Amino acid sequence: MRPTGLTANLNVPSIEKARSFYADYLGLTVEEMNLGWVARFSTPDGRASVQLVSGDETAPVDSALSVHVGDDVEVAYEEAKRRGLEIVHPLTTEPWGVRRFFVRAPDGTVVNIVSHSDDEQ
Repeated sequence: MRPTGLTANLNVPSIEKARSFYADYLGLTVEEMNLGWVARFSTPDGRASVQLVSGDETAPVDSALSVHVGDDVEVAYEEAKRRGLEIVHPLTTEPWGVRRFFVRAPDGTVVNIVSHSDDEQ
């Protein structure tokens, strides 16, 4: 697998309530996307960002980290299964246009392995 990007996912009770801290105080004022249950905030120069998650739409748990893998998502899924890693959410094409699965790292961290249509290769 060759990651093309990493995003920290922070679990918050409410994205709207968290917005003032992350956007107003920390300066992550660019809202790159907001689906109501997940939103990404970045600095205007794009050098820093965080993704806030208040309850995943389709997965049974929230992930702590998203790893962008471009077209390698199927390869990453097969490799995770080959290694006997716990698949928390199966390989799925989601209604909002990503293809992803969740895997549990040996330390217990849930990782979202994801392919966006605009991922750089």
